[in-house]
Amino acid sequence: MGIISKLLRKNTSPARLAGFALSNFIGLIIVAGAVMFYIDARGIWEDDDSFVNTDFLVVNKKVTSASTLGDRDATRFSPEDIAAIQAQPWVRRIGEFSSSDFRVYASVSQGGRGMETALFFESVPDSFVDISVSDWKFEPGQGTVPVMIPKDYLALYNFGFAGSAGLPQLSEQLLTGIPLKLYMRSEDGSRSMSMEGHIVGFSNRLNTVLVPDAFMQYANSRLGDGNEVAPSRLIIDVSSPGDVAIADYLNANGLEVAGDKSGSSAAYLLKVVIGIVVSVGILITLLSVFVLMLSISLLMEKNRSVIHRLLMLGAPLREVGAPYSGMIVIGCSVAWILSMVSLVILRSFYADALQGLGLSSDGLMWAIVTGTALALIVIIVNIVAVNRKVKAAWGLKMKNA
Repeated sequence: MGIISKLLRKNTSPARLAGFALSNFIGLIIVAGAVMFYIDARGIWEDDDSFVNTDFLVVNKKVTSASTLGDRDATRFSPEDIAAIQAQPWVRRIGEFSSSDFRVYASVSQGGRGMETALFFESVPDSFVDISVSDWKFEPGQGTVPVMIPKDYLALYNFGFAGSAGLPQLSEQLLTGIPLKLYMRSEDGSRSMSMEGHIVGFSNRLNTVLVPDAFMQYANSRLGDGNEVAPSRLIIDVSSPGDVAIADYLNANGLEVAGDKSGSSAAYLLKVVIGIVVSVGILITLLSVFVLMLSISLLMEKNRSVIHRLLMLGAPLREVGAPYSGMIVIGCSVAWILSMVSLVILRSFYADALQGLGLSSDGLMWAIVTGTALALIVIIVNIVAVNRKVKAAWGLKMKNA
């Protein structure tokens, strides 16, 4: 340790530096721990459906006595309805469901046995379907139609219908390799066409048989009656699916969301809680920065005469500020190391439970990145403050000279 460093560290208060390190450690562990837990835990509530974004809600009007008596318009969305929903602050964009205006029959055969059923098709704008463009496209003249079906349909077949009918159960992998024979005809039976369907995915969130929007327009133009029908369902891209404001609006306007949205509500609550925890951690970290800056300022004020003399003797500004910068780096490094070790220990308490749920996450990695970035910010801010004070002392020396 040089003579300059010994002189400037003479009045150092270990208690103040320990207080800074402790407060900085608490701030880092709260912020980084909250980030780690959020990234680790969000997979519990997030749907594993990779074909439909988790920020999408499927909305329809509630069925009332008017609709059951034959007034289908009671459950359809008018342009005014759609505009009112679009005006809500939590709505980013809206897509309309298009329904098949024709009859659909599908058959599948496997091992010499087959099954035929009536179906229906729906489509949404392709931008709402998160699937490879090469798998989800249709052009007139194409002989195969990509189809997406709900997982619930396959479960009902395997565990309900197949056993009672003596039919084999089908896995998702097997069903994607079996072509569907599709027969479609107009309502009056005067027009028809046959195509093959290829199942490209299974959805947990869309309880419908989905086809590309381009195919729906093509088939409706050939087999439909040409009448435009208002949509009975909407798919809405929202900013926060579990927001209470969304539920309040839907209830007030007689709307309901398809599927169980408890996961979205839990995820939203998780975000709110994590946001509060992170805010508290950042506040504590900021307080630790002020504690350190105050401690360094008091220390430099006590050593004011020493600093002034060193500068008068020609000591470089960097060497005068180096002891204080070193204390900052050491204090932040100790706090960072302790917080990272604590994160590893904390995660070990729930890592087995995480694996038991079949979840794997990079929460620890992102926590380390967050903690490191926060520690570097604290170091840089304090070192800049020290350099400014040393330069201010240099300016005072030059003024006196």
